[in-house]
Amino acid sequence: MATFNNIEISLESELTDGAISFDRLEQITDNFSQERKLGTAEPRRVYKGILEDGGVVAVKKHKANAPGTHNREAYITKVTSLMELNHKNIARLLAFCYEKRDGTTQHLGRPRITKNIETLLCYEYVHKGSLEKNLFDDTDSNLDWDTRFKIIKGISEGVQYLHNLPDAIIHLDINPQNILLDHNNVPKITNFLNSRLVNKNKTRVDTVTAMGSMGYRAPENLSRGQISKRVDIFSLGLIILQITTRVKNYPIVDQEYAETYIDSVTDQWCDEDEINQRIMTEYPDLPDDNRDQLRRCIQIGLDCVHTTQDKRPKIDEIVKTLNGQ
Repeated sequence: MATFNNIEISLESELTDGAISFDRLEQITDNFSQERKLGTAEPRRVYKGILEDGGVVAVKKHKANAPGTHNREAYITKVTSLMELNHKNIARLLAFCYEKRDGTTQHLGRPRITKNIETLLCYEYVHKGSLEKNLFDDTDSNLDWDTRFKIIKGISEGVQYLHNLPDAIIHLDINPQNILLDHNNVPKITNFLNSRLVNKNKTRVDTVTAMGSMGYRAPENLSRGQISKRVDIFSLGLIILQITTRVKNYPIVDQEYAETYIDSVTDQWCDEDEINQRIMTEYPDLPDDNRDQLRRCIQIGLDCVHTTQDKRPKIDEIVKTLNGQ
């Protein structure tokens, strides 16, 4: 078992095939107290778990009876496979909890005892929080271009790892809230509950429901429920554009995808005179080599968000281009 600041060592004796009890997670999060809450993004809540030896973990608590949890065997098979992921740009899943516990509902005005399925995931704790927070919410976080480019490369390499596994993993919800930054600004992709495994001989999978977060869903997934690696590429492109332009993608409810944002970036960052002016405004004193790097990222981002999925680059091409090859 790999170790992360000895946290896995301290947890190992408590686990049975990767499982940890609800009571134990309740204990280390101080009964899921408000003071331990790291963030809220429905349908999950994230808490800081503090171990007796000082180790810290992140505990994601999903709503009782969350979709996809009623088939116990399928759920456990999925999370245990996710625990096998091992890459510097993937947040490490350390343990999981799947328990049926008593709950109450109202029936004809009276409380009724029910059995709820409680599912929780225990991840390595990533110190600086979400990319969303560090890009747009934290006024003290001023990421220079070198750091931004490092983050872009790290996210892309994380996606490359997932897509190139023998049975590829399509994340289906890549967005700035599901990417965390450690104390060295190394990005780590997290939250795989919407993910799908795709056999290496299969390129596309159809589903009946659009997956992912509003403003990051690919057009073909929204309109036809289609799943492929190119769905992740679309989301990755939006993240690359936001990191590079420093302009946030604000989802618009009545649009099927981030059309307004993409049009805005195209208008403001493609004309040579316009892009030079924006670089001077957003990144004063940026060396010429870095300007070329920045332009490359804009082009990669726009290629990734093409409405025709087959015209989007594959992840290997993206990483190669980022490396200047």
